[in-house]
Amino acid sequence: MAEHFSFGSVPWQRLHVGPLASHIDAFADRLHERGFAEFTGRIKLRLIANFSLWLKRRGLHVVDVGGKTVAKYLTHRRRYVVVQLGDPETLRDFLKMLQEFGVVAVIPPRVDESPITCIVRDFGQYLSQERGLSDASLANSLPFVRRFLVRCFSGKPVLLEELRPSDVTSFVLHNAHAASPSRAKLMVGALRSFFRFLCLRGDISIDLAGTVPSVAAWRYSTLPRSLDSKDVEILLSGCDQGTTAGRRDYAILLLLARLGLRSGEVVALTLDDLDWDAGELTVRGKGSRRDRLPIPRDVGKAMTTYLRHDRVACSTRRVFVRIKAPRGGLGRTAVGCVVKRALTRADLHPPHRGAHLLRH
Repeated sequence: MAEHFSFGSVPWQRLHVGPLASHIDAFADRLHERGFAEFTGRIKLRLIANFSLWLKRRGLHVVDVGGKTVAKYLTHRRRYVVVQLGDPETLRDFLKMLQEFGVVAVIPPRVDESPITCIVRDFGQYLSQERGLSDASLANSLPFVRRFLVRCFSGKPVLLEELRPSDVTSFVLHNAHAASPSRAKLMVGALRSFFRFLCLRGDISIDLAGTVPSVAAWRYSTLPRSLDSKDVEILLSGCDQGTTAGRRDYAILLLLARLGLRSGEVVALTLDDLDWDAGELTVRGKGSRRDRLPIPRDVGKAMTTYLRHDRVACSTRRVFVRIKAPRGGLGRTAVGCVVKRALTRADLHPPHRGAHLLRH
């Protein structure tokens, strides 16, 4: 409320105008809980107040607020002021809060029921429910299948029985040269699995899985994807452990380097996965696997320092959270950025710069 963002009583009351006035306090509380600074919070609250005043002048009510209304307001605002990068996101967050409160209706997203989308969706459900693949694996595999179907049936009826080995070979040859060997192998694996699924379901009478060309990926044909031990120590020593971000990043890098975790496994770590009495942590790996690993001494020390002094209180149970608002768990991209920044500080320039570099 007002005390969160240093508003005086009179300026605070001036924000309570129009049909959104009764929801300003709740939004202020939400901004405070998500860790926004006073200056940023004041900017966001003034934006909502201006939006509410705009609604009032047009005779609109809170039930009229929706995505189209927000878009119209932003168009109007651009005529008079420079719309800041975070303004659309602020308005979307406010709209989401109104939807959660039941004040405005939630408009369900338009469902794509095209034949290709339905086939890809069914295949994804099969991989998830029958094969136990994770969401990350689906995100890597399904786009190849969609791309194949679009290439074969764009502008035509989707008749799976008419698929021929030449369609498969043509697609693989057209796409393999533009991808890395690992991506190309992922593509052919996804296609083979897709054709087995179609055959199992009776959509095709010929199993086309055997017609998918193989992709050569010799083990030593590319540059090494790892750092030697000396470079790893240089990388770790470059973290500024006198700052909150430095201590958090140091703990992340140690997990990657000492335990060989994937970026997704670091992101998925929760406070409940840490068993300090046993000196172990639970890793949520691929295919819903859960493994218990010992916590090395230096990893444990770095994590306890971060948890005691630097991890801010927030609703998520994730171990590693954002330094800046909005508070929440880190994503995989953020872990990759931690590694890239560390490589830059250490003046190391390996050919591969992702989190997997330390796993290898």
